[in-house]
Amino acid sequence: MINGRRRSNASRLSKLTSFTLLLAALCISVVAFGQTIRQRTARPRPSSSNQQPNASPRPSPTVATIPQGTLPPPPPPPTPLPTATVEPSPPPADDDDDVIRITSNLVVVPVSVTDAKGELVRGLTAADFHLEEEGRRQEIARVGDPEEVPIELVLLFDVSGSVNARFAFEREAASRFLKTVLKPADHAAVFAIDTEPRVVSERASVDVASQKLLAVEPTKGSTAFYDSVVEAAQYLRRTSPPQHRRVIVCISDGDDFYSDKIKSLALVLPEVQRADAIFYSINPSGKSIWLNTRSRRGQTELQQLATTTGGAAFLPELLEDLDAVFRQIANELRSQYLLQYYSTSNASNNQFLRINVRTPARSGLRVRARQGYYKK
Repeated sequence: MINGRRRSNASRLSKLTSFTLLLAALCISVVAFGQTIRQRTARPRPSSSNQQPNASPRPSPTVATIPQGTLPPPPPPPTPLPTATVEPSPPPADDDDDVIRITSNLVVVPVSVTDAKGELVRGLTAADFHLEEEGRRQEIARVGDPEEVPIELVLLFDVSGSVNARFAFEREAASRFLKTVLKPADHAAVFAIDTEPRVVSERASVDVASQKLLAVEPTKGSTAFYDSVVEAAQYLRRTSPPQHRRVIVCISDGDDFYSDKIKSLALVLPEVQRADAIFYSINPSGKSIWLNTRSRRGQTELQQLATTTGGAAFLPELLEDLDAVFRQIANELRSQYLLQYYSTSNASNNQFLRINVRTPARSGLRVRARQGYYKK
């Protein structure tokens, strides 16, 4: 009886052990299957169900190749915004006016034209002029209006002992000239030609300059003519706006015998040309200059300065003619042709370039213009 119960218990234990092993195997299978599912779900999915598995990424629009004839080419990249640091300028736009303004050198040549009687000729156009630079014809882009371009003027007034007898009349005539020729937009400075150059009036309005001129008194000093002209030219370069006309009007006999820095006219001419100044001279000595060699030399050098810069050298016979000479200069400054052209020269800076202006279709006319300029 007891043995039967034992066999029955052993059979039950065997069945229970088998069931337990089967249940453990089933649990292990379930765990393994769950890990497989998690690995599969962890794989990245495509961003769109329509994308092909092997398709390459879409190219950037800035480098995409567009078949010819389908779409216009992409616009040029935008110009970068300026930064605090100075960088080279970007290439200019394809605009003709901008290209000329950036890559060319604008040259302005004041020109005076008179007829056989010495009367000023007005009404000419760019087509009437023939302008050459270093033998090459230049196209005149525009003829400027002198009324629209302000004047920067330096009046050189000889106060040395050689002009004492006629000083008062010259001083008053020069003051009237300033008031006649200059407008509110113009400026003038006054220099005294004495033992050394002396500034009587700094750059100022016509009223200020003329009043200070009337206060000048003659001296018994010597004449530093060369030094005074060079000082006036350099003063214009320092104080004048670049687009204004620069004029030197000199009342003197041109007889230099006391300059300390400049010893010859050959050193004076380049300074006046670098200032882009027109030089006018009035020699009040009259016919007396022909009495000696020194006086003749002074007048000759005044003439050279005027011819080289497009001005004029006046030698009135009578002192009473002084007002008429000043009026002639004033009228000429109002009637100039301001020829503007873009130089095609590749010359380096500070090189002197020769200019020649003619009116070939009007052979009876006389043209006065500066003979050259120093490239800047």
